[in-house]
Amino acid sequence: MRIRAAVLHEPRTPLVLEEVELAPPRDDEVLVRVAAAGVCHSDVRLADGELGDGRWPLVMGHEGAGVVEGVGASVTHVAPGDHVGFCIVPACRACEECRAGRFHLCIPAGEHGPRGVLMDGTSRLSLPAGTPLQHALMTACFAERTVVPAAGAVPLPRELPLWQASLLGCGVVTAFGAVRNVARVQPGESAAVIGCGGVGLQVIAALRLAGADPIVAVDLAPEKLELALARGATHAVESGSPETAARVARITGGRGVDRAFEVVGVPQTMRLAWDCLRPGGTAVVVGLAAKGVEVALPAIEFLSDKGIRGSYYGSGDAAADLPDLAELALRGALDLAGVVTAIEPLDAVNDALDRLRHGEGARTVLILDEELAGRSY
Repeated sequence: MRIRAAVLHEPRTPLVLEEVELAPPRDDEVLVRVAAAGVCHSDVRLADGELGDGRWPLVMGHEGAGVVEGVGASVTHVAPGDHVGFCIVPACRACEECRAGRFHLCIPAGEHGPRGVLMDGTSRLSLPAGTPLQHALMTACFAERTVVPAAGAVPLPRELPLWQASLLGCGVVTAFGAVRNVARVQPGESAAVIGCGGVGLQVIAALRLAGADPIVAVDLAPEKLELALARGATHAVESGSPETAARVARITGGRGVDRAFEVVGVPQTMRLAWDCLRPGGTAVVVGLAAKGVEVALPAIEFLSDKGIRGSYYGSGDAAADLPDLAELALRGALDLAGVVTAIEPLDAVNDALDRLRHGEGARTVLILDEELAGRSY
């Protein structure tokens, strides 16, 4: 079928809204009519060519939700009419990493995702002239419809509006997993969150639910600090000064925090997360850095038993976590709408990316289908 989609033809150029060809789902794939899609800073990294060469032309978008329209012959967990969120790591459940329970590190998903192909190594997308298009992170949801691997379509409760559900498959699961699965935050532990954009605000929400105290929000933008305080941060520190880490430490009596979460993806904020730690504390890097970026740490400080950890896509089982997070939202324990600072049509995708480049706002949600999205705001 022919669909309208946002296509990146070359890095550092505007996305083009155009008609592309979408082939039907194969045996272990699902066709989804996209209702809404979140715009993530990872989209900026990809659009600006910072994640490596050869990742274009492609249909952008990796955080979204929609309604199943068709399924391949071997798909049994969803059926037409089901509401689903997208999972960018459709774990095979059979490789060495999956057998060890590290589903976020699934080997075939890790190989195919960066290549922009589905789990069988091929694409369902092409330009009308026949040029193949890549699927951004096996999702390609800046489009009216998409075909994803079966494991990339996770069933969600119908009661959750899809414009809110669209945030679950990247920003929310990434943030909550960093708190629960990587840092394993316990009640009463202190935490700092460096970078209070769309994912950072979700980290704060996860820390609040985990019982962390104090929760220190750190950002350059006063308006983002205000959002962070509304989401559950107990303190706010405006960054950009050599005294930032010391100001965070003073909130915890001078020793520093137990856990620091870096949610920007640049060396300066990774180092700041390290500097905010108390002896024995752990920094968790959630932000996605550009390829080739390196960070330096003072090696002598390893004697203080400080540590730094990576985190990828929540470092857990997204297929199991997304429905649980949806239930939190339905119970009112997780405010998905609270991180959304703009709701726009797909035509505004380049404006949304530019806002992220300039550090403006938190999350933009693009509405692909007004009726399905279920907006109530």
